[in-house]
Amino acid sequence: MEYTRLGRSGLSVSRLVLGTMNFGSRTSEEDSHAIMDRAHEHGLNFFDTADAYGAQQGEGVTEQIIGRWFAKGGGRRDRTVLATKVYQPMGNWPNEQFLSALHIRRACEASLRRLRTDHIDLYQMHHIDRSTPWEEIWEAFSVLRRQGKVLYFGSSNFAGWHIAQAQEAARSRHFLGLVSEQSIYNLMSRWAELEVLPAARHYGLGVIPWSPLHGGVLSGVLRKQREGVAARSGSGLWAAALAEHRDSVEAYEKLCADIGEDPAHVGLAWLLAQDGVTGPIVGPRTIEQLDGSLRALTITLDDGTLATLDALFPPPGPNGARPAPEAYAW
Repeated sequence: MEYTRLGRSGLSVSRLVLGTMNFGSRTSEEDSHAIMDRAHEHGLNFFDTADAYGAQQGEGVTEQIIGRWFAKGGGRRDRTVLATKVYQPMGNWPNEQFLSALHIRRACEASLRRLRTDHIDLYQMHHIDRSTPWEEIWEAFSVLRRQGKVLYFGSSNFAGWHIAQAQEAARSRHFLGLVSEQSIYNLMSRWAELEVLPAARHYGLGVIPWSPLHGGVLSGVLRKQREGVAARSGSGLWAAALAEHRDSVEAYEKLCADIGEDPAHVGLAWLLAQDGVTGPIVGPRTIEQLDGSLRALTITLDDGTLATLDALFPPPGPNGARPAPEAYAW
C-alpha cells in the first residue's frame, strides 16, 4: 500500500480510501465486516463514512456497522483513520440538520456512540451551510477539538470560494482549519479542476474524490452490458452520463483494452496521477471488488495515454486544462 500525508497535516493515510456508503444498504453487515478486515490486510487505513449513510433516516446504520466492527477489538480502531460527516438531516425536527453549533454538538456525540469510539479522526462538513456563520461553526469545532473528540476537520462538496471563506475564518481564530476537501471528481466530471483543486492546493487541503468512476460509467459499463453483467439499471447519473457521452465512453473502453487494463482501474489511476489528490474513495460491495481496486496503485499512465484521456474527456472551461483564473482569460 502507498501512503501520503492528508493535505498539509502530518496524518498518514492510504492512497485508496475505503468508502462505506453501501454498508447496511447494498452490503450485509457480515460482508461489510469482511471487507473492512480485508482492507486492513491490504494496508488501507483510511475509512470514510457519514452519519446519514444507511437505509433508515436518523439511525446511522452504517456507523453502527462500523462501530460493531471496532468492538471486535484486535487493534481495528487503532489501525483506522476514521472519517465521518455532519450536515444531512438526522430527523424531522428543527436543529437536526445543517451546521448550527447545537446540531454539530449533538451529531458528533451521536456518531461517537454509534461508532463505539472516543474520537473521530476527520470530521467533515457534508455540505456548505449558507445560513450559519463561520464564527459559529469554527467555535463549535474548536470545542470538539479541545475535548479530544475530533482531531482534524474537512469539507465536502465545497466550491473553491467556500474553501477560501472557511480557511480565512479559521486563520482569524488561529485555528488549523480544513485539512481536506471531498469532492466529486473523475474523468467525466472535471469541474473541480477550475477552482476547487487550485484552492485546495493553495490552502494545503488534500482532495478526496468521490464517485471516481462516475456512478460506474467508467467501470467498463458497455462491456458489462454486452456480457449481461452490468450491476446497475439504466437510471439516474449512470444513464444520463452514458446517454450523453456514449461515444467517449466507447473510445475509453477501447483505449483501456489496447493498454491491457480494466477501465475501472484506469479511472482510479488517472485520479492518483492528479496533483493534489490524496486518494479516491472506492466503495466496494464485495471483497472481490476491493481486491481488484488495488491494481490502480500499480498503473502508470504514460504521457500519450494521459493526452488521449484529455481528448476524450476535455478539461472544463473556455481555456481547458488551466485552473482559475487562467481558465477564464489569458
